[in-house]
Amino acid sequence: MRSSLFLPVLLVTLGMVFTQTGASFAKMLFPLVGAGGATALRLTLAAIVLILVFRPWRYRLDRAQWRAVLLYGGAMGAMNLFFYAALEHIPLGLAVALEFTGPLAVALFGARKPLDFFWIALAVAGFALLLPWAQTGGDIAPMGVVLALCAGACWAGYIVFGQRAGTGGGAHIAALGVGTAALIALPFGVATAGTALLDPALLPLALAVALLSSAIPYALDMVALPHMPSRLFGILMSGQPALAALSGFVILRETIGPVQLAGMAAITLASVGATLTIARQGQGSAA
Repeated sequence: MRSSLFLPVLLVTLGMVFTQTGASFAKMLFPLVGAGGATALRLTLAAIVLILVFRPWRYRLDRAQWRAVLLYGGAMGAMNLFFYAALEHIPLGLAVALEFTGPLAVALFGARKPLDFFWIALAVAGFALLLPWAQTGGDIAPMGVVLALCAGACWAGYIVFGQRAGTGGGAHIAALGVGTAALIALPFGVATAGTALLDPALLPLALAVALLSSAIPYALDMVALPHMPSRLFGILMSGQPALAALSGFVILRETIGPVQLAGMAAITLASVGATLTIARQGQGSAA
């Protein structure tokens, strides 16, 4: 069981690194096209790349599969819109930490053993240290907090619907999901940025954001999700705030205080501990 989980865990981890690097680059687009425009560019370009590479038109989907794909893509589109809107108000690391309420809810829903609850409690403690009352410098806009929490709710849907959509499918499902998300985000991008979305000077940065934040990680997730418990995927995501803070510091020069560092360390430890615990439990049940 442990060896069978290694590759899915590796793929999800790589996707997390790509996602947070891309999010930092995306924030550079905000002064040019706004959060809605950056979301639309990211998802639209990612959809084009994925559709060209995986050619989903070669596969036939029944009504149930289409329903799962549409729910998966809808959750993805809403998640991106809420998250990028939150980034206009709060730092990247804090936004991702608040967004983590979605995966945490998935993890809580599936918890069964006392050790599971210990890791979840540790993640909650770290999460609490990242809330606005623990902020030691600068103002945290309440609107940013609300938007990040909305993104978290959509993230939970992304996990659940992504697993359903990916079962028996493949990377072509990710292409259809991202395409659906792009159709949802595009009207918001046009309303925000208008014809600025067509500026060729934006293409290199926007394409980098699309590949790093959407095309690559969503394809990796779609390959990994059907081969791991949704609870494991949810708790694995607890490493996202630490990666986001690191990416924000290196690329955007966003700094965090010692309280936030302690919170992110707790969340990361919970992620590692939960991963090992669930893998061990799965190995025991298989035996």
